[in-house]
Amino acid sequence: MPPAAEAFLEMLLAERNAASRTRQAYAADLEDFVAFLRHASPGGALLNADRAAIAAYTAVQGKVGLSSRTTARRLSCLRQFFRFALREGWCAVDPTETVAMPRHQSALPRLLSQDQVTVLIDQGCNGHDDPRRDLVSRAALELLYTTGLRISELLGLPGRVFMRDAPMVLIRGKGGRERLIPVSHAAREAALALLHHDRDIDSPYLFPGRNPSKPLTRQGFDKILLQVALRAGIDPDLVSPHVLRHSFATHLLERGADLRALQMLLGHADIGTTQIYTHVMQERLRQVLTQHHPLSDETVS
Repeated sequence: MPPAAEAFLEMLLAERNAASRTRQAYAADLEDFVAFLRHASPGGALLNADRAAIAAYTAVQGKVGLSSRTTARRLSCLRQFFRFALREGWCAVDPTETVAMPRHQSALPRLLSQDQVTVLIDQGCNGHDDPRRDLVSRAALELLYTTGLRISELLGLPGRVFMRDAPMVLIRGKGGRERLIPVSHAAREAALALLHHDRDIDSPYLFPGRNPSKPLTRQGFDKILLQVALRAGIDPDLVSPHVLRHSFATHLLERGADLRALQMLLGHADIGTTQIYTHVMQERLRQVLTQHHPLSDETVS
């Protein structure tokens, strides 16, 4: 990794408090670009890259089968790097400035219906051979669906926050940003039931892993969610923490929630990220109109 790239990654942590995964992704993108430069021109240096090199690299992404979304992400990384280098005086111009960002359509998130979520919780979280598995499943699904937490936020929850009789819970999300979210009575009761069962386990986490000093892993949670989906009779491919988060957001909008309030609940830094749910609503309304309006082409015989 060139020293300039290492300095850029250090800046992301020091100035932007970027998450570890974000910095890892940026490091991988920069390493890929450096490898491209060296292959195209032995001895090619990162700070000497010009617009032609950036454009050629962008074109190669499509030829090797990468999606426009991945290409756009890599170009965004390079833009941020060269703006940083320009600020530091390491280069005279930003070679990415006139390179067009690839166009791509945002994929609409998959959703579960409110009835499917009810079945998932009522039927999928009961009847396991291990009673504790039922408690973990119910607490996790109640919290995911009624709060819209990210899976990393859920698994990192300390158990002590549910011991207080308070209507709100403080969440530390991406980039260390904090937000307060309301917790439903059912979710709190499910969390307390799990804590009572685990009262002899010395762990700071609501969902401890095999090593109680660490939280349950994402892989471990995925296995639990798979069993829940199968027990509920729902295709496991339709059930994931992200799908539950998307369902939470869409169902709130369907019931009249304000987009700005939804942004705060989801922990989105930019309202533009939250606006994807308005597209979901528009698409669902279009489908209803197409399927049920008497003058729709699909319903006219």
